[in-house]
Amino acid sequence: MDVPAVPAKVDPDALTAVLDGRWSALKRDVRAQMNAEEFRDTIGLDVEAHRVQVLDQLRKLAETDRPALGFDAAYGGLSDVGGSVMSFEMLGYGDLSLMVKAGVQWGLFGGAVQLLGTAAHHEKYLRRIMNLDLLGCFAMTEHGHGSDVQHLHTTATYDPSAREFVVNSPDPGATKEYIGNAARDGQLAVVFAQLLTGGESRGVHAFLVPIRDESGAPARGVTIADCGVKAGLNGVDNGRLTFDQVRVPREALLNRFGDVAEDGTYTSPIESDGRRFFTMLGTLIRGRVSVGGSAGCATQRALTLAIRYGDQRRQFQRPDGDEVVILDYLGHQRKLLPALAKTYALHFAQEELVAALHDIAPDAPEEEQRELESRAAGLKALNTWHATATIQTAREACGGSGYLSENLLAGLKADTDVFTTFEGDNTVLLQLVAKGLLTQYKEHFEDLSPLATARFVAEQLVDTVKERSVALRFVERLTESDDASVLFDREWQQRLFEDREEHVLSGVANRLRGASSDPFGVFNSVQDHVLLAGRVHVDRLILDAFARAVDTCSDPDAKVLLERVCDLYALSTIEADRAWFLEHGRISASRSKAVTAAVNALCRALRPHARTLVDGFAVPEQFLAAPMLNG
Repeated sequence: MDVPAVPAKVDPDALTAVLDGRWSALKRDVRAQMNAEEFRDTIGLDVEAHRVQVLDQLRKLAETDRPALGFDAAYGGLSDVGGSVMSFEMLGYGDLSLMVKAGVQWGLFGGAVQLLGTAAHHEKYLRRIMNLDLLGCFAMTEHGHGSDVQHLHTTATYDPSAREFVVNSPDPGATKEYIGNAARDGQLAVVFAQLLTGGESRGVHAFLVPIRDESGAPARGVTIADCGVKAGLNGVDNGRLTFDQVRVPREALLNRFGDVAEDGTYTSPIESDGRRFFTMLGTLIRGRVSVGGSAGCATQRALTLAIRYGDQRRQFQRPDGDEVVILDYLGHQRKLLPALAKTYALHFAQEELVAALHDIAPDAPEEEQRELESRAAGLKALNTWHATATIQTAREACGGSGYLSENLLAGLKADTDVFTTFEGDNTVLLQLVAKGLLTQYKEHFEDLSPLATARFVAEQLVDTVKERSVALRFVERLTESDDASVLFDREWQQRLFEDREEHVLSGVANRLRGASSDPFGVFNSVQDHVLLAGRVHVDRLILDAFARAVDTCSDPDAKVLLERVCDLYALSTIEADRAWFLEHGRISASRSKAVTAAVNALCRALRPHARTLVDGFAVPEQFLAAPMLNG
């Protein structure tokens, strides 16, 4: 099959310019800072040495202006939320333990103080958090409750006689688990607990609780345990925290969304406990966005290593006796190039997400805020699943060399594996995406349990997901055409993605209409359909973002190359879901075969540009220092 023409040569810098987008100047500065600081390999370090090294690197980061990017200018920050997220994401090119520890300190801990606290908290803590004078933790996840944050067991009971909160872990399930910075370095924790005052529960709130005294010993009533050696990210000192009647002053409550007066009277600008809870969590999505973006950077690094290796490693002979470079094999191209196309696509979708996070007004309509949270959830899920799959593929593509620690892929695989389940389990996050699509945002929000979600959908479902007949007719018309060039028609690709999303969503809605009699049972029986709805929605967002990014490219040759990469993303996605498209009559059997032929043709056409495409990521060279690339 013939594909549209691809330029003979493209400048990778032109690709970098498109990839870097709105924050290009900041990204150049970050790369320069990364290159100026000598990369110290973590291979062979024991856990304690790794933790020491990461803390030392964290202190070096604190000497730059990067930690200040995400904080208010009134307290020494730079008020650049998007720049802050971008700078943390780029730490994903190097030791991911540093990225996670930085994210805990300045994103989760510092972000919670800034976004959940008020002026008194900001004045007292933010400068110390930025300059690393105060190291902190974000203590949300419990042993018995991970994704179900609304039902945490830790309590904070107000004692009006002492004007203090008493923080307590009432059972083993309330142990705060996997808390970064807790095992070794943290001094103060933002602890999420059920607020109890006047004999009434007011839901989950955040409290500032000292976990160590000035000598570094555990604070009175606080038990700290080390999570120990993990599969990866061993430079992060994850620990467990339990609280035995720990007293903190009334001012320890981060009280932007709920406050307790000296006499124990509770007040909040948001009347509904459920809505207040989701509003609080909604302010903390920066961490989720950063995890997705850093997973993307790690994926870019892995693909750069694998494609450079594939471009020089030779295996088996041609009939003329010359050994073949393995990237010349279609099977090898099939491993790496569709993954490379999806990495480009996810990158552009991530760029749009960060821009939306940066631009959203503090008083934006609730629906706009929920849409942003939904997009962050969906992209985090797809970014991290893609990282897990692609880094494994990159390892396999490098054979035994990829299995050696010195060649970096094994460490990347281990470090990113947990990304699919922290900052939100991906399966739960896709349900959140689907819930947002299926329902209008009402004044009051229920929790995210399957039962509550099913009731919410069943009772408040609205007809917002009807089939768009015009779009469907367009898809059918081009599907029935014998002209294979339609596969490269961007409008056809986008309409096909739109139609799949709308059909899946409509199907879920129809199946949930009968949920009133047995809401949990009905929801549980369609959970696979719900997850599919979330995934295909995000697939469509990604394709649309890629198409818009191509339009911004000012270099004509780079633009044409990006067009073909976008084609490969779209067609390889269709190919991967051929069963659905065939079952639902969106493509014929012959068209399905043509899609596979087009993917093969695109892989061959893009093969000469594989090195250019990964060079466009501009991964700092010191993070690509793998011995397998030296021979």
